[in-house]
Amino acid sequence: MKDQIIHAIDIGTTKIAAIAAKINQFGKIEILGIGNSPSFGVKRGVVINIDRTVHAIQKAVEECEKQSETKFADAYVGIAGQHIKSLQHRGILTRDSLDLEISQSDIDRIIKDMSKLSLPPGDKIIHVLPQEYIVDNEQGIKEPVGMAGMRLEGNFHIVTGQISHIQNINRSLTRAGMPEPTIVLEPLASAAAVISAEEMEAGVCLVDIGGGTTDVAIFEDGIIRHTAVIPFGGDVITEDIKQGCMILRDQAERLKVKFGSALALEAMENEIVAIPGLRGTTHKEITVKNLSHIIMARMNEILEHVYYELKSTGYDKKLIGGLVITGGGSQLKNLVQLAQYVTGMDARIGFPNEHVSSSKIKEFANPMYATGIGLIMRGFEDIEKKKARGEYVQPKQEVIHKTKEIIHRNEQLEEKKEPNKAELEDITTSKPKRSFIPDILKNAKKWFEDDFGEDFSDTK
Repeated sequence: MKDQIIHAIDIGTTKIAAIAAKINQFGKIEILGIGNSPSFGVKRGVVINIDRTVHAIQKAVEECEKQSETKFADAYVGIAGQHIKSLQHRGILTRDSLDLEISQSDIDRIIKDMSKLSLPPGDKIIHVLPQEYIVDNEQGIKEPVGMAGMRLEGNFHIVTGQISHIQNINRSLTRAGMPEPTIVLEPLASAAAVISAEEMEAGVCLVDIGGGTTDVAIFEDGIIRHTAVIPFGGDVITEDIKQGCMILRDQAERLKVKFGSALALEAMENEIVAIPGLRGTTHKEITVKNLSHIIMARMNEILEHVYYELKSTGYDKKLIGGLVITGGGSQLKNLVQLAQYVTGMDARIGFPNEHVSSSKIKEFANPMYATGIGLIMRGFEDIEKKKARGEYVQPKQEVIHKTKEIIHRNEQLEEKKEPNKAELEDITTSKPKRSFIPDILKNAKKWFEDDFGEDFSDTK
């Protein structure tokens, strides 16, 4: 797996990021290349313009391929949006014999049965996530393989999405020149990148604040318990600043990033920012205090929705790890303090650098790449599972990469074989080498004449 290269594409509302990575000799993820492109065809995590999305994907992939010197032959892609829903379901399998131990095929069979669930029209199952298994009424079993039992039950967290939105992602990637991707729920990918196994065991809530949506995932006892998508993100804050201050959208975005704060009390009263006016108009002066009030109002609403999800599931008092906030929207100043005030829980910013080695590319340390790094991690986890089951096949991009190396090596050898111009001139001007055959024939003729006393010269 050390030489295996995994590619991921994070299709977000504000940006599309393409990432290529491999595992180094120390077992850490080494980023080989990152490509970014502004996303104009995605709104709130959903593709609304295929052509623009295709163009943005191609631009990001081209930049990543140039940096990493690899070819995108397959990819892991994140999915989000308000159409994502989750539900709990229990599956039951009655086994034929008590003598045979529970095998992985039994687990696969009960998971496959989940695909037969009756869903609303237009919905499709994206993930079937096991929470716990029950063997002959013995509950709380995480790994039932190898146990004896007649009745195997499983509690599953099932994530669904609308088929049309899934197909739009597939179409965008196909038209961008890539095969059908492996689709992964974005909060699951982000959680893998920024949350440790100890935090998942203790109980933690991931809050991934993206451009169009805020994704929520609750973990407890090492198991995912709840997922939700809130239809507000960083773009809504930018829109509020634009409307509240009567400025352009680009100016509002720059104001939010450079001077924005999630706590208005921390802003200075006399700090003023001047915004250039349009042609023929005077500039506008905006106080940082008013800017912070606008940001705080919307961010407070987002965190209230997060707290509602916690209370509705009953985990608001159970999560020892508190909140882990990540995504591009987590970079606002004083956001941790506001989250602690609204929810009454501990909070921290999640950076996706725990599983990643130091590299010449430092961009991955930004929380906005948490989903991309998590997708890469999911790719390597899938490889390990396939190897354990004996199903691993060398992927296409590695074969392509090795073929390119062989072709390049052969071209170098061919160049060495071809003589240069000076060598060709020496060959054409040099005299032909003298043959020894006439001398041998002449000596043989002399021997015969001496022995037999006859003349062996040609006669007519």
